[in-house]
Amino acid sequence: MAALREAWRLAAPYWRGEDRARAWFLLAAVVALNLSLVAMSVLLSYWNREFFNALQARDEAAFWALLLTWRAGDDGVMPGFVGIAVIYILIAVYQLYLRQALQIRWRSWVTERQLAAWLAQRAYYRIALTNAGTDNPDQRIAEDIRLFVDDTLTLGLGLMRSVVSLFSFIFVLWALSGPLEVLGISIPGYMVWVALVYAVLGTWAAHLIGRKLTGLNFFQQKAEADFRFALMRLRENAEGVALHGGEAEEKASLSARFQVLMQNWWAIMVATKQLTFFTAGYTQVAMVFPIIVASPGFFAGRTQLGELTQTAGAFGEVQGALSWFVDNYARLTEWRATVERLTGFTAAVAAARAATGGVQLAEGAGSALVVTGVTLRLPDGRVLMEDAALRLEPGEAVLISGASGSGKSTFFRALAGIWPFGQGRVALPMGARALFLPQRPYLPLGSLRRAVCYPLDAATVPDSDVRAALEAVGLPRLIERLDEEDSWDRRLSGGEQQRLSFARALLVKPEFLFLDEATAGLDPAGEAGLYALLATHLAGTAVLSIAHRPAVAAFHARQLRVAEGRLSEKTG
Repeated sequence: MAALREAWRLAAPYWRGEDRARAWFLLAAVVALNLSLVAMSVLLSYWNREFFNALQARDEAAFWALLLTWRAGDDGVMPGFVGIAVIYILIAVYQLYLRQALQIRWRSWVTERQLAAWLAQRAYYRIALTNAGTDNPDQRIAEDIRLFVDDTLTLGLGLMRSVVSLFSFIFVLWALSGPLEVLGISIPGYMVWVALVYAVLGTWAAHLIGRKLTGLNFFQQKAEADFRFALMRLRENAEGVALHGGEAEEKASLSARFQVLMQNWWAIMVATKQLTFFTAGYTQVAMVFPIIVASPGFFAGRTQLGELTQTAGAFGEVQGALSWFVDNYARLTEWRATVERLTGFTAAVAAARAATGGVQLAEGAGSALVVTGVTLRLPDGRVLMEDAALRLEPGEAVLISGASGSGKSTFFRALAGIWPFGQGRVALPMGARALFLPQRPYLPLGSLRRAVCYPLDAATVPDSDVRAALEAVGLPRLIERLDEEDSWDRRLSGGEQQRLSFARALLVKPEFLFLDEATAGLDPAGEAGLYALLATHLAGTAVLSIAHRPAVAAFHARQLRVAEGRLSEKTG
């Protein structure tokens, strides 16, 4: 029941949201077609009875009529198989088509909603920092949502069809089976009771045998995602691995992750084998069991061949409906694991968005950036920097230096409002634009033009401005490749990427520019050229830099130093 409540909490927003009218219409259409398939199955059971009775009577005219046209009898007109088959095929095709349409609309809505929640208030960043209750968010958004939507619809519609089939065929089976005398007691509709006992025993046994699959499937999804993430990390850091000659270590690490995956898979195989032994045997016995039970009446001459086959078919439908849990047990365990993973991800995102703390960004009254009372902590609670203060005027250039690990980059994250551990206040002038350039620039997927203009919309930036920016930062050779799509983070050198990030600054024209080792990949001449470029093209922009090279100090009027958890003016 807990899994059902969690599944409903995940599903309910879509069915109550802005797309609910179309969603309910599609669901109603799919349900109606599903019920029509059940009705067609009931009709086929009666057609099957008439057809085999005609065969037993060697009635050739009835045989061909039942195949091609129709046959009128005492119970009414029985349509031919061709007509029934055509209608059945049309219903089956459109039932599947509309169900898939509902699946993709539902998945699209949930994916957009989860992406919005994950990105809002930088929840993705806080989760990445703390690993707060969730792993591999890419898998949970891309794969788990798809599995949840597909399996929920497939299993839900399958269960509904089983329930309708049960109530449709139980009356057919009740009428066909008649009473059974046992120890002088007459049991009416005995085949119904036999099917019920058979299904209940099968369901109980399947649960005992297969219940361990839920935990195994949950862990398998995690192991698969961890292995895929490790492969992705190797691909993204191919150059670093190659330069270190780390292939053997990477192979050992990947093999270890894959072995965890394999060991759990073997456990799933063993559990599935045990369950399949039972379910396969259960299904095979069900094929002949109703005929064996109903055969005394046939051999005694009380029923014809058609009635025997219809009884067997109706028993199969009733037993199959009652055995829905047995037939879908393995898939149900996978669905439950998916629900648990999505529930955990949703809760982690909600917790990250609801979390309080961190440096607060505010709008200041003046024209300067004012930082007051900023204290920064690490995720484990240790204080990294205490009571930092700063005032940065328009057009001013300030350099921050300090030992590695002293908190300089974390201070920049706090200025951007993304560091969640600590407190304090950062006041930016109203409407002021700020741009942060880290040591390793982020180059988004897509064209080079998009990478240069990011985070601006490339479509809104004049082509002449983009070309001029690339020319100014020393990348004229890339101008003719602006509309090429490539993995630019791997195609360009580290220095070229840093030059490209300065081109962004020329396009954005921020009032405040923050540089975190943003020229570390350049030679001294290239570094000097870019700082001179800022002084020429962004003369009114306030620049706050983190750098270790002493030569960088020449481009800044004021210097600060981080030492022993304090930010202070550098003297001497």
